[in-house]
Amino acid sequence: RRKDMVLSSRQSFFTCLFLTAARALQPPTMSIAVFGATGLTGREVTYQALERGLKVRALCRDPSKVVTPLGSCGEEGADKVVEDDKLFKFKGDVTKAEDCEKIFETGDVEGVVVALGGKTADVGKTMLTDGTRNIIDQMKKHKVKRIAVVTSIGTGDSKKQAPFFFKVLMATVMSSIFTDKNNQEALFAEGGPGADLEWTIVRPGGLTVDKPTGVVNVIEGEAGSIPRADVADFCLGAALDKEWPYLQQTPCISSVGGTSWTKDRSAKARQGASAEA
Repeated sequence: RRKDMVLSSRQSFFTCLFLTAARALQPPTMSIAVFGATGLTGREVTYQALERGLKVRALCRDPSKVVTPLGSCGEEGADKVVEDDKLFKFKGDVTKAEDCEKIFETGDVEGVVVALGGKTADVGKTMLTDGTRNIIDQMKKHKVKRIAVVTSIGTGDSKKQAPFFFKVLMATVMSSIFTDKNNQEALFAEGGPGADLEWTIVRPGGLTVDKPTGVVNVIEGEAGSIPRADVADFCLGAALDKEWPYLQQTPCISSVGGTSWTKDRSAKARQGASAEA
């Protein structure tokens, strides 16, 4: 455990340096594509990208649900519909190739963040895999290389990093979603359609809607908790930073505290600031 904490501290220092570099002024023509912009992590990605002056092209089932995030904006500023001259919202379904192509047709997308989610009963058992395959196809068609994909602790070879109770959930009530997440990640493995892209698979620990801490620990031991705002910051670095150190890697990330685990399961964490506790 001590070795993991030392690794975590060292990697956090270098990660923060790279995240700072990612915040540098970007060319005004640059766009970032966000898939899952209405979800709690996708809202953070969208908001933070706009705050950096980037153009955002977002594919959404319901564009009216692209709202300000609780973590970065606080309760008073959260859940307000985002309207910005740099935000281009497209109504569509990520599992339909023609809808995905809308995001890339202008030819100015420099990076992609995939933060797809939703209940399996609502989106289907293969939405993550099918949707991400469509995104990969369009990236190749339009010569876009950089992509960050948010999955979860417990996928792939990170199963050992999940706490025991989460492993139980993965094997029972969450088995369908984890099958989809694992198949989604496999798209970037050797021989997969996304293997030659500049991908980063981001595996966060217990997600919360707390304020951003500004610290991200890339860990090898048991995962801890992390605000979605910090996950979004990390993803923007992965999608945009030319010197990003985790290309074609699967970093597990936690925030301050590292190995403690707190999974926020409140209504507010699931639905946003307007939810009843």
